[in-house]
Amino acid sequence: MDANDDTTKNLDQNQPAEYDELTNDRLLSDHEYDGIKELDNDLPPWWKYLFYITIILAIVYFLGVHVFGFIDKQADKYDKEMAQAARLYGDTGGGINAETVTIVTDEISLADGHDTFDKICSVCHGKFGEGLIGPNFTDEYWIHGGGIQDMYKIVINGVIEKGMISYKSQLSPDKIQNVLSYIIGFQGTNPPNQKAAEGDLWVNEEDMQDEGTTETDETEVSEGQATS
Repeated sequence: MDANDDTTKNLDQNQPAEYDELTNDRLLSDHEYDGIKELDNDLPPWWKYLFYITIILAIVYFLGVHVFGFIDKQADKYDKEMAQAARLYGDTGGGINAETVTIVTDEISLADGHDTFDKICSVCHGKFGEGLIGPNFTDEYWIHGGGIQDMYKIVINGVIEKGMISYKSQLSPDKIQNVLSYIIGFQGTNPPNQKAAEGDLWVNEEDMQDEGTTETDETEVSEGQATS
């Protein structure tokens, strides 16, 4: 049967099928918009097979997640990955933040802090904390405060105008606590080639309060002895 006589697929059986002049592909009746006529092409086999595969995968996924449970839900995957990370890397912070950070003195923590200092901090602050591009850690003068909580904020937020980036995404809270505890240990040392002091003389307010309490107690004792 000649293609030009094919009328079986037309909606109107009284009209002959139309064909594209260049490709000789049949045109769909009543499918012309803005002067564009739509061809009645069959989908390629690879597209059909790919579509069938997606349907099969969707059915398997639904059964695996919601019926038989042999595929983990996203929340379950997250819990498993977090548990695995905890086994591999241990505690990643333990609630340490700028308010709770404290000076640690155990050998393991200080050794970890030493390792972090050598890898990251010594480039700018010197191997012995004597100061290079960054300030000297061995004197009593600090630019942004010399308490461990002040130092923690600097490590977390960085000081961009001074060239120090934030290490919040590179160091876990416990590692920051360890390296700051190690840095505080430089206080009072006297390494060679120290950089000149920068900032203000820093005095621990807690120590001042303790000294004030001690002086008050001594004064009260002296007055009591004098009265007696």
